[in-house]
Amino acid sequence: MSTSADFERMLREASLRVTAPRLAVLTAVHEHPHADTDTILSRVRGTLGAVSHQAVYDVLRALTAAGLLRRIQPMGTVARYESRVGDNHHHLVCRSCGLIVDVDCAVGEAPCLTAMDDHGFVVDEAEVIYWGHCPDCSMTPPPS
Repeated sequence: MSTSADFERMLREASLRVTAPRLAVLTAVHEHPHADTDTILSRVRGTLGAVSHQAVYDVLRALTAAGLLRRIQPMGTVARYESRVGDNHHHLVCRSCGLIVDVDCAVGEAPCLTAMDDHGFVVDEAEVIYWGHCPDCSMTPPPS
């Protein structure tokens, strides 16, 4: 588990100022992988008190641009954030409860998949989302 000192180091290495909102957002995302903005905002407010939506959005944008967080948005869902960056992993998404979990790259190195026709693109990342039902939801009978 990362500590506040780790987060401070990460911010400095990314040439970002160390601020209380940035530390609180990093902590929230590390503690709650795949959290949506409202969850992160709630956690940050629990730590810092009054913080605006815009401040949290600005921090999320800065941390994502700096490569400290990754933004994902599976089809039909709100944006979510995770701290696992730089390894081109993929996700499993439950169609019933919305649980999202990480799954390692099928090949082990970026971009993981080779396009049949890359149309001249230099591909550096592939995004794969596996959809299905998590163990809990697959054991629950559907509503009648």
